[in-house]
Amino acid sequence: MGFNDRGNSYRGRDSNRGGSRDGNRGGFRGGNSGPREMHKVVCSDCGVETEVPFKPTEGRPVYCRDCLPNHRKF
Repeated sequence: MGFNDRGNSYRGRDSNRGGSRDGNRGGFRGGNSGPREMHKVVCSDCGVETEVPFKPTEGRPVYCRDCLPNHRKF
C-alpha cells in the first residue's frame, strides 16, 4: 500500500495548525480534578439563594439556573 493508496481511511487533523497534537487548544481539559468549589450567591433577578462554580465578581450580576437563559446574548 503506497502513501496515496490510503483512500478515505485517513482522517487526521491538519498538522499545520500548530499547538498540541491532541487538539487541546487550552481552556477546560475535562477529567476529574475532584469536587468543584461552590459559592453561595443570591440571584440578581429573582432573589433566590443558589450556588455557582465560580467566585463572583463584585458589581456583576449572578443568575440562578432558571434566570440565566433570559440573559444569554446568543
